[in-house]
Order: sequence, then structure tokens, then C-alpha cells
Amino acid sequence: MQQFLIIALAHFLALLSPGPDFFLVARTSINGGWRLASGACLGIALANGAFIAMAFTGLSVLREGSLLFTTLQLAGAGYLLYIGVLFLRHAGQSSLGAIAGNQALQGWWRSLGMGLVSGILNPKNALFYASLASMVASASTGWKAAYALWMFSIVLLWDLLVAVAIGNQRVLRRFARSLPWLERASGVMLVVLAAALLLHLARG
Repeated sequence: MQQFLIIALAHFLALLSPGPDFFLVARTSINGGWRLASGACLGIALANGAFIAMAFTGLSVLREGSLLFTTLQLAGAGYLLYIGVLFLRHAGQSSLGAIAGNQALQGWWRSLGMGLVSGILNPKNALFYASLASMVASASTGWKAAYALWMFSIVLLWDLLVAVAIGNQRVLRRFARSLPWLERASGVMLVVLAAALLLHLARG
């Protein structure tokens, strides 16, 4: 139980640091509300679940320095640049209104896809779960399954909480004038993260 608490705390503290997934959930929630952003939340959780499964079953293909991991980092940098520029281009165009019918359903699936891609192309996820896997290497299959289920659930619940908090219509209307600047700041942060990742790869 002590090991579970240590791992659970380490995992939660890692979630508190804003990254590409956080900015995607925030932007989607600002643009379409928390229900639309819930698709991105599920996509991110599924991507984390895939990394957890790979790390806990002993797959080493995503360890730092491997060809696949370097390719993942390059693709991740490209995706960060893409969504960063997207945020900058569309800053201030959030409707703050509800989306209805088929448009809402299509938007939800698109949001899920973007969340899945964001989570998969975030190399921090692969490294983090690989490091956690070393801590549970001697645990039984049952405990590993419990860790995996806990982590998946916490990622999903945390992102949903972020989406609900940011996507609250009353809050959005109150800070409507600041939203374009917040979106631009998110876009700049994503572009900076992409540049830092590319610089890291170039130096390596």
C-alpha cells in the first residue's frame, strides 16, 4: 500500500505540470464547452493508457535514444507547432455558445481524435511511464493492473475537472475580453515547447 501511495502521488504531481495536453483541453473547453472537451479528455486518457500498457508489459521500444522514440519526438514537435499556430490563428474566435445536434457529435469525435494524437505524440508521457514501470517491476500482475487502472482514471478525471472549470460559461463570459490573450499565450507556449524539443534533439 505504501508503494501505491508513493506512485499515485508521483503520478498526480506530474499531472499538475501544464503541458500540450492541458493546453488542448483548455482551448477546446473555451471554444466549445466542457462537453466537447470531454472528447479530448478521453483521447488523452486512452493515449496514456497505451503508454502505461507498453511500459508495464516491459516494451523498451519507447525508451529515450531508440529510433522509434526519436521519431515520436520529431512528430510530437511538429504537432506542437501545428496546434500552437492553430491557437494563434484562431485566438478570439471562440463563440462561447452551445453546439447542437450532429455538429456537436462530429465535434466530439474530432476532439477525441485530437486528444489521442496529442497524448501519443507527447514524449513526456512515454518517459514518465517508463520510469514508473521500473518502480513496479517486482509487483504482481494484479497490482500492475490496479496501478494502470488508477492512472488511467486519474488522468481522465483530472482533465475533465480542468475542462469543467475552464469551460464554465459564466466564467468564460466574465473573462471574455481576456480569452483571446489566454489563447495566444497558450499558442506561444506550445510553439516554445516545440522549439525546445527540436533544440534538445539537435543537441543530442
